[in-house]
Formats: sequence, structure tokens, C-alpha cells
Amino acid sequence: MVSETTRRALLSAVLGAGVGGMALTDAREFLADFAPLSGSTWDADGREVDREVDSPYGPATVRYDDHGVPHVTASDERAAYYAVGYVQASDRLFEMDLLRRVMRGELSAVFGDVAIDSDRFNRQMDFARAAEVTWDAAKDGPAAPASEAFVDGVNAYREDAGRPVEFELLDYDADPWTPVDSILAQKQISWGLTGSFATLRRAAVADAFDRETAETLYPLPDADNHDAPILRPGDREPNPPGGETAAASAATRAATGAGSGDPVDPGLVSWLEAFESEDGVGSNSWVVSGDYTDSGDPVVANDPHLDLRVPPVWYEQHVVVDGERDVRGVTFPGVPFTIIGRNDTGAWGFTNAGYDVIDFYTYDTRNDGREYRYGDEWREFETREETIPVADGEDETVEVAKSVHGAVLSRGSGGDSLPGTSGRVGVQWTGLSAARTIESIYDVGRSEGVDDVLDALRKFDEPTQNFVYADRDGRTLYYTTGRVPIRRTDGDPVPATRPFDGSAMEGEWRGFEPYGETDWANADTIPFEAMPHSVDPGYLATANQRVTDDPPAHLSEGYSSPFRGARIYERLDERAASDEPMTAEFLRDVQLDAVDRRVDHLRPLLEDARGDVSGDAREELDAMLAWDGEMTTDRREPLVFAFWARELGERAFAGRFENADLDVGTPNDWVLGRLPADSEWFVPEGASDPDRGAVAAAALQDALDAIDDEGYETYGDYNRTALTHPFEREFLNYPAYPTDGSPTAVNNFRRESMVGSSWRQVVPVGDDAPPAEAVLPGGNDGDPLSAHYADQLDDWAAGRFREFGLDAPSGVDVRFTADDDAGNSVDAGGDDA
Repeated sequence: MVSETTRRALLSAVLGAGVGGMALTDAREFLADFAPLSGSTWDADGREVDREVDSPYGPATVRYDDHGVPHVTASDERAAYYAVGYVQASDRLFEMDLLRRVMRGELSAVFGDVAIDSDRFNRQMDFARAAEVTWDAAKDGPAAPASEAFVDGVNAYREDAGRPVEFELLDYDADPWTPVDSILAQKQISWGLTGSFATLRRAAVADAFDRETAETLYPLPDADNHDAPILRPGDREPNPPGGETAAASAATRAATGAGSGDPVDPGLVSWLEAFESEDGVGSNSWVVSGDYTDSGDPVVANDPHLDLRVPPVWYEQHVVVDGERDVRGVTFPGVPFTIIGRNDTGAWGFTNAGYDVIDFYTYDTRNDGREYRYGDEWREFETREETIPVADGEDETVEVAKSVHGAVLSRGSGGDSLPGTSGRVGVQWTGLSAARTIESIYDVGRSEGVDDVLDALRKFDEPTQNFVYADRDGRTLYYTTGRVPIRRTDGDPVPATRPFDGSAMEGEWRGFEPYGETDWANADTIPFEAMPHSVDPGYLATANQRVTDDPPAHLSEGYSSPFRGARIYERLDERAASDEPMTAEFLRDVQLDAVDRRVDHLRPLLEDARGDVSGDAREELDAMLAWDGEMTTDRREPLVFAFWARELGERAFAGRFENADLDVGTPNDWVLGRLPADSEWFVPEGASDPDRGAVAAAALQDALDAIDDEGYETYGDYNRTALTHPFEREFLNYPAYPTDGSPTAVNNFRRESMVGSSWRQVVPVGDDAPPAEAVLPGGNDGDPLSAHYADQLDDWAAGRFREFGLDAPSGVDVRFTADDDAGNSVDAGGDDA
């Protein structure tokens, strides 16, 4: 029987990595008494890849390069993706299985009762049903044959190879992979990028304090409080006639208001926050036209900021279908097609747009909460009871409830889910309907230029993203993707800045079918043509900041702080104004830029603190005031600044939030730096009047004490990678490296949550363009015994890159063969390994 410590250790790491659950307890605690892995465990040959494999779809070859990237070649697309499924499973089967277990709410069956909360949430959201209806809509489409072949390849490996070591340790087998599981992998990232509970957070703060406080601490991203937009004057395409909808314009101008429904329980809000992505999930990207480069070729750069884990969140692959496509890049394990990367015609990247595509509803109820009012009629909540199997424990039940809007969430179990109103909330999210995103990604990989890409993006229904692209003809493109609903109350458009009264039919999404197939062409969403975009920009950068100052600007309740976006534009603008071209080397250097503009933003607080400190603290403060804000490992100033900024937020907000029983995320440094000096949030402990300098000085002393307690001297002592294997055994963990960067620097690294640049690419596009380069924070192979387990981490931490071209290595590592009609073996040719 698997030990309980093993189950809990692994699950703690899984949920803490942000795969859709919540961080529970450090895995180290659970493994204190876990015996060293025995040699017999490692007899499992599950990671071995056969050199010759039968394929029902025809011949294909796989060649692994020096970084463990599979280069798959076939003359038939299905044969190619059968091979892709096989090699993905050989490298990442356990990761794939964990992801689908999270989204299906099936973790407890393997990990025990520590996973029940995660399973309850994911079953209540019913992501599995949303994936099923998405596959039902896609199974007759152009991407379906390759998707099904991929699934067959995954299952061929699962059936033919021995169990990977993780399955051996937990003593269970992976269930067969299905096309719905591949859709779930895509739904998981969509939820991570757009499944925000910010609306409920603001409502909870308004209930605990007042509406004005909520709007101060969690302001909407209006142009006057959020500078450095993505689309600057002259960048944005004018809206076509009728493109700027009355709904979008009205939503921009409308004021927030308190809902007429019951307030949402802050305890529920706190519970739900565990199922959001870690703070800092975002990305950088930019596209530069050939007018600014030395070669005359455009360049696409992208580094998505996601969880840094073992193995990495991305899997790199290169797929060549003779005469049809040649595409290389990264995807999420379990997804067949390249999401970020390049083909023989162009290159592309994504960052999160942060558009608001989720709403929340409260209801009037009766009959012990079994019925809810919707307009003039009473309806029963659609409910079903599900059993959550629990390893080494009592099985649990969960009531999965739905309203006309979508999922209904609550913390209770079984029949206790529905009674009361404040302890539950209805959820409407675009991802609960069938989406065509898998077809869009498939089409982007096959594209031959800007026009093809524009056609493909029309089907990119979720998540909302900033898409950048360049092709070999020198054309460039920026477009925001995803379906953004227009909310209406009594037929008029309204902003989605508060929970709606579902019983009063507030905030309706016309034409939306939760857990069904929405007719997106006729649903009430912002038209594709009216979404912010720019065709053939000279250069344009995205860093999750406000998209545009022009209507329809109010697409989100909150973007990332503008620090990264402003710094990228500062670097690009300076280069554009000089005589120096934007070389690929320069653009890689921009990705690694470690200047943190919070220093300038928070400088007034440092200056105010100067009169309240002396001695060593004064020297540390003066050093920060003279410092340029570069967060590099060899300096002390970034160490002190990082700790001071953290302690400053604690001093300003933590105590009053705790006194108000608010266990929700506190405001960010952008908000903190914009508070007036006499703000009520700058009242020192034990005082009655504001004194910003005293609060900043006390935070500095807190920071210096914490640094001394840890024994840190320079930033590199603190700002280090700590990427751990789920089993938390030293020889399975990635090595720790000091690295530059910070949560708000372009070189994005969040040491506390281990979020950062999960993939870096800089891709010049053109026949004579300089080489493309990229790097992963770890390795492509999830096998701890593989040479490619962590072979890129040192380069990533040091800011080095490696080639990212379309040439395949020589030799053949895996050959897929098929029988012809005469029963003779047929292969794809190629050299022997």
C-alpha cells in the first residue's frame, strides 16, 4: 500500500505548483520519514522509447537533438501526430495524467483526502463536461484526425511501455488518454489565465469597509491611473463602421454600483482564491518590423510567465509533414499542436490580455435552497450527486449544481451545498461553452502569412490573449483574441465590476450556452473586428498591461501593473531613436532586462522614511535612493528593496485586513505607491494619524531584521531558483541557481511563488534572418534519469539561449512502421541512428 506521506507529499507539490488547486503544506514536512527510493523502484523501464514502433497511420521518424527535443517527420499528418503522442507520453505521461486528474476532480483517488477540496471545486465547475461539449463540436472539424491520431499514440506508449517511476511509486496505472483529455489540458490553461475572482474580492472589500475603499485599493484600469498601454497613439487600427459597439462604449463609461443581491461570504471568496493562478502569471512579447532591424527581417520575442516546475510547464517539439507544414515550438503536455513558436513562414507568441470573461451571480431562493428565482419564475437548480473516491479514506460526495448561468459553487459537501445564499455563487465563464481554440491553434501552425493567421484567430474563442506575429514577407501583426461577452441588464450594456443579482436577470449574456455549443457568430460579444489590434506595426510590446486608452477600453477589471510594459517601451524607444538597429542580440538582452521601475514609483516613500532612520538603516536607505533599480544577483540594494517592498505592504494592509476577517489578496505596489501621503493606510501601529514616513521606516527595519535572520548578503543569496520534483528528494530536484530579475522587472522571476519566464524565444523571420534562439527553465524530458532532465536550467538562469531552428538532426532514434497491403513492413526512411 502506498504510504500516506507519499501521497500527501506529491499532492502538496502538485497543488502548490498552480495546476488548478491550492498550496497546502510544504512537501518536505510529509517526506521527513519517507525512506530513500529503493533500487527496485528504478527497475521500471517506463521511460524507454522503442527504436521501432508499429503505427496504424503509416511511417514516421523521430530524431532527438542535443536538448532532447523530438523532431518528427512523416508524409501523412496522422502518422506524424501519432508519433507526437507517443513521444510526449514517453517524456511527460505522469504530468499529463496529473493535469487531467486535477481538471476532472480525480486527485483524491490517488492522493487521499488532502485533495478533496481541489476535487470538489473542479467537479463543481464541471470542466470535464465543458471539455466534452468542446470535443463534440470539434470532432468533425479539420483538426480532429490529427488529434485522434495523437491520442492513439499516447495510448500506444501507455500500453506498450513499462510504468514510469512516478506510477511505480504511487502504484497505479494511467487510464487511457482521450481527445477530451487533450481539450481539458487546453481548458486548464484558459482557466489559469482568465478564471479570476477579482470581482468577488472587490465586493468582499466593499462589504468589509466601503465602496470607496474597494475602488481605491482595487481600481479599475482607467487611462488616468494606468499608463504605458500596449497600443499607443498611432498604433491602433481604427474601428470599422459599427465596430465600436454601443455596448463596449457604454461599459467603458458606466459607473460601478452595488449589487441588489445578497453579499458573497468572504469565507467563500477566500476558499475560491486558492483555485486562481499564482500572483504574477503573465508574459512579455514584442514584434519588431524589418524597418528597425539590421537584417531587414522582422523579429518576434515572447516569454510567458507561468509556474516554474519540475518538469517545465511547456514541452518542445518539431513536426514536419512533407509538403504541408514545418512547425516547431512549445505546447502543454497532452495538447498535440504547437501553441507558441514558428513555422517555415512565420513566428508567433502570446501574452495574457486579462479581459474579463467571467461573471458571478447571487440568487433569491426558496424550498431550502433547492429553487432559485429567475425573473418572474422559480426554477430548480439542476443538481447531481457525485462520489469522490478517496485513497486510504472514506469516499466523499459532492453536489454538482448548475443554474441558467452556469456552475454554482459552494464550500459544502453533499446535500449541504445549496442552502443559504451568501455561501454560494453562480459562475458564468466563456470556457464553460464549446470553444474552437484547438482548431485555431491548428490553423496558425499551418498558416502561410498574416491573412491566414487572421482567419485562424477568428476561431480563438478562449482564452483572451495578446497575439504577436511576423511573416517572411516582412509583415507584422498584433491582435487580441477571445470572446468577450457584452453584459446586459434590462437590455442595456453594463460593466461587469460587481456580482450580479441573477434573480433580477442582471448581467445577462445573450446567446451564451453554458455546457453547450454557443453560436459565437450570433452571440452578444465584442465583434472580432472591434477587438484592439494593429496590422503591420513598426514595433509593439505587450506585458499584460492596459491594452488601449481608446474605447472599448473597459475590457478588464484589472491589468498587470505597468512597470514591465513601460520598461520594454523605454528600451525599444531608445533604440529606435538611435542609430543602432534592433538586433536579435539586443532583443534577447531586453528579455533579460532586470531594472525594476517600482523603485521610481515608491521613491517618495523612501524619501519620507529618511528622517525616521539612522545609523546602518540610513546607509541602506541612502544606497537604495542612489541605486538604478537593477535587480542583479551581485548587489545588496535589490535585496533590501525586495524585502522592504514586501514588508511595506504588510505594514499598510495586513493588519486591517486581518481585523476585518478578510483573507483575500492585498493590493499591489502600483496601488500602494499611488496612495496619498496622508492616506488612512499609512497609520503606524499604535498611532491614530497617518505618517507615511514612519510606516516606510518601520518596514525598512522589518526588512533588515528579516535579512539578518536569513544571513543574506546580496540579492543572489535570496533570489534563487528552487524548482522541486513532486517527491521532494534532493537528487530529483533541479539544481538551485541565483538569477537576476524580480516580480515587476522584464526579466520576470517571483522567488516566493516560483513564477517566471517559463519559455524564452527570440525569432527573426526571413530567408536570410539571423538564427532563432530559445531556452526552457529545466529540460524537455520528465525522466529524472534523462540527460535532458534539467540540461537547460543553468543557461536559463544565466540568461543564455540555444538554437531554435527548423533543421532536424541526423540519424533516426525512433522509427514508426506500418504494414502495406502485402504485409510488408514500411518505414519512413532516413539514416540509421
